[in-house]
Amino acid sequence: MNILSRSANVIAAAVNRILVRTKLLPESPVAQFDLDPSVPTFYVTRLNSKADLAALAAVCKQLGLPDPREQQTLSEKQIDRFIPLANPTPLFGDKAKPSDALEIGKQIFDAFSLSPEQRAQVVPVTILWGRNPGKEKPGIGTLFSHSMTPSWLRKFFVLLFSGRDNLVRFSQPIELNQLMTDKADVDELPHKLLRVARVHFKRQKLAATGPKLPSREALFSGLLASPSIKKAIADEAKAKGLSHQEAKLKAKELLEEIAANYSDAMIRVGDRILTWLWNKLYNGIEVKYAERVHELTNKGHEIIYVPCHRSHMDYLLLTYVIYHQGLVPPHIAAGVNLNFFPAGGIFRRSGAFFIRRSFAGNKLYSAIFKEYLSQLFMKGYSVKFYTEGGRSRTGRLLPPKTGMLAMTMQAMLRGIERPISIVPVYIGYEHVMEINTYLKELAGNDKKNESIFAVFKAIKNLKNYGRGYLNFGEPIALQQYLNEHQPDWRTHIGDDSTKPQWLNTQVANVAQDIMTNINSAAALNTVNLLATILLSRDQFALSKPKLLKQLDFYLALQQQAKYNDQVTLPSDDAQSLLEHALKLNKFDVLTDEMGEIISIKEKERTLFNYYRNNIIHLFAVPSILAQLIYQKTEVAIESANKTVNALYPLFAKEWFLTTLSEDYIANILNSFEQQKLITTDNGIIKITADKQAQAQLEMLGNVMHLTLERYAITTTQIINSDAIKRQQLEADCEVLAKRLGTLHGIKSPEFFDKKVLTNLISGLREQNYISICEQNTIHAQEAIANLQSQLTELLPASIWQSIHEHSS
Repeated sequence: MNILSRSANVIAAAVNRILVRTKLLPESPVAQFDLDPSVPTFYVTRLNSKADLAALAAVCKQLGLPDPREQQTLSEKQIDRFIPLANPTPLFGDKAKPSDALEIGKQIFDAFSLSPEQRAQVVPVTILWGRNPGKEKPGIGTLFSHSMTPSWLRKFFVLLFSGRDNLVRFSQPIELNQLMTDKADVDELPHKLLRVARVHFKRQKLAATGPKLPSREALFSGLLASPSIKKAIADEAKAKGLSHQEAKLKAKELLEEIAANYSDAMIRVGDRILTWLWNKLYNGIEVKYAERVHELTNKGHEIIYVPCHRSHMDYLLLTYVIYHQGLVPPHIAAGVNLNFFPAGGIFRRSGAFFIRRSFAGNKLYSAIFKEYLSQLFMKGYSVKFYTEGGRSRTGRLLPPKTGMLAMTMQAMLRGIERPISIVPVYIGYEHVMEINTYLKELAGNDKKNESIFAVFKAIKNLKNYGRGYLNFGEPIALQQYLNEHQPDWRTHIGDDSTKPQWLNTQVANVAQDIMTNINSAAALNTVNLLATILLSRDQFALSKPKLLKQLDFYLALQQQAKYNDQVTLPSDDAQSLLEHALKLNKFDVLTDEMGEIISIKEKERTLFNYYRNNIIHLFAVPSILAQLIYQKTEVAIESANKTVNALYPLFAKEWFLTTLSEDYIANILNSFEQQKLITTDNGIIKITADKQAQAQLEMLGNVMHLTLERYAITTTQIINSDAIKRQQLEADCEVLAKRLGTLHGIKSPEFFDKKVLTNLISGLREQNYISICEQNTIHAQEAIANLQSQLTELLPASIWQSIHEHSS
């Protein structure tokens, strides 16, 4: 390295320290990619830039990796570690000189051919300055954006204005000895290495910034010129007696209502505001399985995020997390109820596009929205929508609404080249901001419209809400899914005239898989665990030692017998979790001569059902087994399996569960035995004589009591009525549920919720416990008697007495 180059590097390093703030991704690349600093290391980057080199050198020093500014010894040859694919564009002219990347690549492979047994790692590093995607039509703003090969002058402005938004992303290193083994033609290897790197960097930039943005006018002009919208405009004019110009103007107004107006500047401002907000609201946000999304972007996938919907905070939290993973924030399908001043404009510039609750009777709106969504996919924008349609008021997942998913699959049939993957996302909180409002709505109050006053009120009431949790679930590759489940789907590509007959079925199936994958990636936290424990107690209270023991039991159970390997558990022990929970002002601590008692605050007791419902599906099978063992004290494993298998399909319908495996039941019983709650001998399960162990099983068994009581109410009403209308059954069950709630002190709002009962009736029908005739009357089938027999074994006599006394 000559003196001039060294001086330039020193100056660049000094400028880097003053002007540059780097975000490193992933946070621990050495551990994640198993990088070995002692192995000869080379860095492939997109651009030959002193600023890029200085930023990379600073990060490598921080990570303890070899300095990219130095040369690497390989087979006694000195080779540059820094391999930029392109030189900057000259100040005057538009064609850059060829880089030395190919020559450096040849030197590396030549050295390798002399000593094939040695190791070396080539690490692709994406270096970006800001996330501005640029405009399809260049303007003065492009002077400050990071084009592919900016001149030194443009790079100066980039550094000046975007130096605080520097992103350095390490990717999986390329093992050169493996590459040498895979391909014998050494002369071709440097070319292959550079080709792979160019594709990689192109995908990384698209994933981080998104495609270039069209002007709003150009976007609207293109949409209005599409055949589907032109036809819809003509149909609108004919149907409503409008002139063509009037119908077209109406179409443009609808586009104004729908379309996002994404702004990188708004995203950057929002990032700073949200960083302050999260620090104000939460003790931390735990993110898991983000590598799944990065793997998809590395493969060039179009990504559709489909999260569960607990709170308005979901909009902000998921977008914030995606942005801090170095990915472009998605365009978000938001309810038109959020399009109020000034929030609507802010959301729109943050990537939100607005959707009405119903398209019914508005063919022009439907055509415009579908065309707009198709254009988002075709241009390569990631998208986010909530398949539940609205926020859950009970904490459980809502049945999916399939409209957006159907339009997504129809857009795919238009011939989108990029593979499309749906990423389900589980979001959980230790406190949901709107939970008091949800309780009022469940009690019958009308839902209030969102307004700026509600926003100000929420800001005024900001407080510490504990932790937030976000887990990226198992992705669903749509093309692959259809290849497996609808092999002829490609024959419909490009045919917009008819909707394939199979579409509704496959959309419904994919929707179910999305919800199942969301619940498979659930996050256990201190609040939902303590809610699960304390709500199973009559007085919602437990002594501190017993509470800690039960919490230890649940943590061990979920570790030893996971419902799904993707479920995440807290890393803290029971004592630390309880200490954290007590700081959230949701519990009372009472002290007497015998020690401390922990109870849920009276105003929080009904609300805690919400948090328990976030994870109740993880305790469904363990609770049934615990209740069965506690009630009978001795039960055959075969009989326990039979009981679980009878009830599980109803649980699966209610909570979107995966197929039940015998290993899961066995693992639960093994966990019980490891914790000395039961013994097993010759296929017989026996409860231990230890009273504390019996109490632990009793509390776990109580977790499913309300669910089983709802099942018992419904089956009893069906059996006692030879033929009953569905609406009448729902009404009778609701009345009886409220009666039991009064008699037995049940405070769970969804215990009386008609929607939950409706879902149960559907499950009973699917499992052939009932039939529904054309007159919409429900008839009991023989199998329902067996189901009720199983329920009889699981519920106490006092509950059955109340049900039989008050049932029709």
